[in-house]
Amino acid sequence: MTTSTSTLPTPGLPTPRTVGTVYITGGASGLGAAVVDAVLAAGGTPAVLDRVPPQQEGVAHVEVDLADSAAAEAAVARLVEQVGPPSALVTAAGTDACGPLTEIDTETWEKVVRVNLFGTVAVVRAALPHLEQARGTVVTVGSTLSLRGMSDATAYSASKFAVRGFTHALAAEYAGRVGVTLLIPGGMRTAFFDGRTEQYKPGPDADLNDPRSTAATVVTALQQPVGSEIREMLVMASGESSWP
Repeated sequence: MTTSTSTLPTPGLPTPRTVGTVYITGGASGLGAAVVDAVLAAGGTPAVLDRVPPQQEGVAHVEVDLADSAAAEAAVARLVEQVGPPSALVTAAGTDACGPLTEIDTETWEKVVRVNLFGTVAVVRAALPHLEQARGTVVTVGSTLSLRGMSDATAYSASKFAVRGFTHALAAEYAGRVGVTLLIPGGMRTAFFDGRTEQYKPGPDADLNDPRSTAATVVTALQQPVGSEIREMLVMASGESSWP
């Protein structure tokens, strides 16, 4: 007697998504500028929201102070007119104010929260209808100080803890409609530490990550097939002192 067996076809690997049009806050410097380069290298179209133009020629941008939520939302609308709706959003803009709480004036302290948290929320809010239509992805940028507090960094820690909570809630709210990833980077070799007094700058032997390495992980998150999401990424130099 001859028996026959049937073999079910082996499904292929899911197809990575193309990067598409990526709006990047803080794209004129630091991690944001590295993300612009990474998106270009991946064949995508970056568009920048920042106070100054991006370093790369030919990259669409709108100059905006992200501390102003209304202006941030309006800037997203202007980018849509320039380059079309986003298929992804990366919120890399951030600022800091170092020092003991009682020595930082109220306006300076609150501006850190306005830029880091409210600016993030405003841009995400404005981009969400487009991202939902494209089944796109949001990558918010937290910090190792989203996980632990640090002396003389109350404003930054508060804002980055809040970004993490906002991102977790956003992922629950838009599950199955918009991909949501939280990037938690350690310290990087960028101009972020410029302008600080020496006590708040990394020491000469500090192990800082190359922002290009961190930016490459952002592209990985953006390329996940629909239905697959990287919820949280911790990316840092091997000797990062603020984690775990």
